[in-house]
Parts: sequence; structure tokens; C-alpha cells
Amino acid sequence: MSDTHPIRGVLPDLLKKNLKAILCGSAAGHHSAQNQTYYSGPGNRFWQVLYQIGLTPIQLQPMEYSKLSDYGLGLTDLAKNTFGSDRDIAKSADDPNALTDKILNYQPLALAFIGKRPAAVWLQKQHGIRRIGYGIQAHTIDKTAIFVLPSTSGAAKRYWDITHWRDFAKFINGRGEAPE
Repeated sequence: MSDTHPIRGVLPDLLKKNLKAILCGSAAGHHSAQNQTYYSGPGNRFWQVLYQIGLTPIQLQPMEYSKLSDYGLGLTDLAKNTFGSDRDIAKSADDPNALTDKILNYQPLALAFIGKRPAAVWLQKQHGIRRIGYGIQAHTIDKTAIFVLPSTSGAAKRYWDITHWRDFAKFINGRGEAPE
């Protein structure tokens, strides 16, 4: 992991060259910020889902998040210097331009937004899009495909559907072929 570069913030980014995908949330949740681990809130299914869809061969625990890059996956957030639930994140904390710069620098096969909020903020700022759906998006960042995936947070349980996550895994495992 010596080529992984931490970036200042509540949680360090887990980014390096040659990643299959970078997964981007809104901001660290309260529990994640307190524990300095990604997706560690009670009821969050993130680590379970990555294993279920075949992007990790074992179910990692939140404190093992740095191992995710060994499987070609990176982590970041749209708002790096704050934490809390989506409704508590100030619009001024979001940095869509920094996210674009990261994607252009690291050039993963895909950028996957975890939940609609970070995707909506980024797509509106970069492309003027106001309404978005789940799944692969029409826009790209250079050659990087963009996906919007349902949030794995326990708070978003009523919107949960693993279908789009499975399509994302097929795209990643197929090395860039769009899901049917």
C-alpha cells in the first residue's frame, strides 16, 4: 500500500493509480468519523454488499478499509472536511471540483457515488443535471464511467435495492462493459 496517498480530511482518501473504481460518499458519518473508519455506522451494509456482489473475496470489517485498494477499489467523499448525516452537511462543504480533479488524476474505470446526494451535487455542478436515477450515467469524466448506487446506510433502508450494485460489479468485473 506504499503507493496509496492519504489526503487531509475527516477520513483520509484511499486512492492510487490503476484502481477499478473509486467509491464516493457524501461525507463521513458520525460513527465513521469517531472511529476513523469508512462505513462503520450501525446498520450500514457497505462491507457486506461489496462481498455479496463479488468485489471483495472476503467481507472486510470497517477497520480494514485500507485493504480495499488491494482489490482495486478506492474511497473518498464529496465533503472531506466535515462529517454527519446527509441532511446536516452544509452545501459549502461539498467540493465537486476536487472530486473531478481526483478522478482525472487517478483515472479509475468507474466512479460510483454511494447515494443520490453526492451524485446530485456533482452532476448539477459539473453538468447542470437536476434529476438523476440510479445506475450508470450518460456522462463520464474523461474515460471514467459514472454510477449512482443506492446508499448502504441503515438510515436509507427503505430505498435499498442491490440490483444497481450488482450491475456495477458486472461492469467492473467485465472491465468496462455496460450492464444490460
